[in-house]
Amino acid sequence: MSSSTTDNTTVSPVRSRNMSAIRSKNTRPEMVVRKALHSLGFRYRLHVKDLAGKPDLVLKKYHLAVFIHGCFWHRHQHCFYTSTPATRKEFWQQKFIQNQQRDRLNQQKLLNNGWRVLIVWECGLRSLSPCFNDLVSIIQSTEQLIEWPAQPYRKSDGL
Repeated sequence: MSSSTTDNTTVSPVRSRNMSAIRSKNTRPEMVVRKALHSLGFRYRLHVKDLAGKPDLVLKKYHLAVFIHGCFWHRHQHCFYTSTPATRKEFWQQKFIQNQQRDRLNQQKLLNNGWRVLIVWECGLRSLSPCFNDLVSIIQSTEQLIEWPAQPYRKSDGL
């Protein structure tokens, strides 16, 4: 049996190479948010190791931890980009469940330590004209846990 089969136990070399190329830092969505916030006058720290989950951005002045989540990896509910690969479904489902549990745990730790949490979903950045003014008002608000956009821009057909 070759390693390029699509059964539930083997991973093709192409899939393996593609998945290993996915970065966790300095992703395109993260760079879009960083550039926009910087141009609006906000200053931040990157990937602060001593905070739960190593937030992508930390705006200390606003006591806000920002996570830029990919809809696929973090399972944005009802989003078009939240798909499951056709091969190794059990593996992927477990992986996604672990990601979501880890995200919730890290968010709760931050909230318990007095931080506010903003989750920016990738689909919101994929729209033709993301409204960064929304983010400005969110950053300056007092809400504790915020998701932007609140609803996916492009909903999945199945829901």
